[in-house]
Amino acid sequence: MIVDHRCHSRKRHRGKRSNLPSSAPFGGTVLNIVPRDVDDLDARLIAELADAPRAPVLDLARRLGVARGTVQARLDKLQQRGVITGFGPDLSARALGYGVLAFTTIEITQGRLADAAAHLREIPEVLEAHATTGPGDLHCRLVARSNEHLQDVINRVLEVGGIARTETHVALSEQISLRLVPLASRAAQGR
Repeated sequence: MIVDHRCHSRKRHRGKRSNLPSSAPFGGTVLNIVPRDVDDLDARLIAELADAPRAPVLDLARRLGVARGTVQARLDKLQQRGVITGFGPDLSARALGYGVLAFTTIEITQGRLADAAAHLREIPEVLEAHATTGPGDLHCRLVARSNEHLQDVINRVLEVGGIARTETHVALSEQISLRLVPLASRAAQGR
């Protein structure tokens, strides 16, 4: 299902965009496309943590066949390099009552990216947003309790000046869950 939402302002910027800001509008940094060295032990450690995120370091060391100090040093190094970004709980939006998942592309008038990002940060149902190339400026992942609630969320997205247009796609089913562990294995193989 594709839903096209337009607000009163139909201004749309044309041509090249200015350079991206030095930090991303959602508090992160602009994607750093620098290869990170991950060896086989790192990849195996990451896989073990994915299977048992609360496993003690000693248990991880036993499973991997290395010393506890080696596991701790590897964990510290992976965290310092930004490969492992946290150990928080993975939450299910559906189990929290948000059964509708949607992806929205937002077109922003030139120079208003920071304003739009600040506004979106205040809407809890906006799970993430990425500045993109192509026909839109931001691509967002949204959740809602129902289709009616999704319409309310989209209306809140449109409340800030500078958003020229949104286009929303409602997800019907998940075919592949977010998966990053295979990337660690691939990186360890040097591919």
